[in-house]
Amino acid sequence: MGATVTPQQLAERLARGDCRLIDVRTPIEFREVHVAGATNIPLDQLKPADLAGATGVLITICRSGGRGGKACDQLTAAGITGVVNVEGGTEACVEAGLPVVRSAGVISLERQVRIAAGSLVVVGVLLGVLVHPYWLALAGFVGAGLVFAGVTNTCGMGLLLAKMPWNNTSPANSIGESCALK
Repeated sequence: MGATVTPQQLAERLARGDCRLIDVRTPIEFREVHVAGATNIPLDQLKPADLAGATGVLITICRSGGRGGKACDQLTAAGITGVVNVEGGTEACVEAGLPVVRSAGVISLERQVRIAAGSLVVVGVLLGVLVHPYWLALAGFVGAGLVFAGVTNTCGMGLLLAKMPWNNTSPANSIGESCALK
């Protein structure tokens, strides 16, 4: 992972207007909460060529820093210089008191995963008790998936839920709204 800035350093740069802040989370995560002035370009839609002409500092941010770091690596590998990632991501910015935009009524992707996983476990156990013991394998499969997600920090169910129609919205901001940089 490349260079980083703290939430406080991000706030200073945003106040000066000498940066472009790119939030690489999914649109549903972005709608839930994002740092004021951020532009949403999901990591799977990030095209370094679209940002190649940017001057000044390009700052990436995600929920906690992992995807932002991947975006930095991707942009740096494409030859873009002056790319940094926010340490701790949006969570750290919220904790530091930076201005954020929140949308009411949005169920976070993390909550959706917990609801779906819990429901599948309950259904698997009920069907295992009431219909046939083989249904208990469903609960075991979901549990194994949660362990895998925790160990690898990759959530297949979250990736799947992010593609669902209710989570598949256009990014809330277009490129160029954050900072004054063009």
